[in-house]
Amino acid sequence: MALDFAFLDSGTGGIPYMLSLHEKLPDASCVYLGDTKHFPYGEKSGEEVTACASSAIQKIIDLWNPKAIVVACNTISVTALDSLRGRFQNIPIIGTVPAIKVAAEITKNKKIGLLATTATVNHPYCQKLIQNFASDCKVSMRADPKLIDFVEKEYFNASEEERLKAVSEAADFFKKEGCDTVILGCTHFTHIADEMQKACGSEIKVVDSRDGVANQAIRKIHEESGRCKGDKDLSVDNLTFFVTKASESELAEYKTLCENLNIPFGGVIL
Repeated sequence: MALDFAFLDSGTGGIPYMLSLHEKLPDASCVYLGDTKHFPYGEKSGEEVTACASSAIQKIIDLWNPKAIVVACNTISVTALDSLRGRFQNIPIIGTVPAIKVAAEITKNKKIGLLATTATVNHPYCQKLIQNFASDCKVSMRADPKLIDFVEKEYFNASEEERLKAVSEAADFFKKEGCDTVILGCTHFTHIADEMQKACGSEIKVVDSRDGVANQAIRKIHEESGRCKGDKDLSVDNLTFFVTKASESELAEYKTLCENLNIPFGGVIL
């Protein structure tokens, strides 16, 4: 049996993307690798992001040889996707980019907010997406590494009050900018989508790219269904979560996360 999908992010951010795909394709076998050894990607240079992502993808191929890889990370996708596809030409790699096109289609006042990593906000690719799909809109961008760190390290054990407090600064920023649509442009933020929507209020629509990425990944794997794959000793459940580094306290947090989401924790892969 060949593994269908492998998901890659610098931490836990892309898990909602894996779950979204699994809802659409329940029989798909998936593994998720959080490259926690190199977290956060969003504060690294382009060269560092490319090097870390390349190493992680090679690890994924060596261990599981999946039919397709989903880069469930906006920073990797806007920074290194072309380079990764050029290096790993024998496997489909599906990227994740901010849902600027979706936001532009649903905004009524043409004022859009983008919440993302520093790398994504500053990358020319992001500006290209805005020019291509939202040139008639004002896009207010906010890089929020502090909130990403909260999601990765504190969110899963935080109370609802603590979660709402963590997102309040970002929500207030977009309210002041007059945005009626806010894009969650880092996969980590999909974990706090409900809190962000509550903090922003009913006048603002919060969107992300989960559905689009899942649909594209499913289309790609169907296109590649005839491609021959080598056998691997999978030793994984239908969904399994792995990391590349974890302290004892972090291991406990990851196990709690997996228990809450009913996902087996595979442990640390060196």
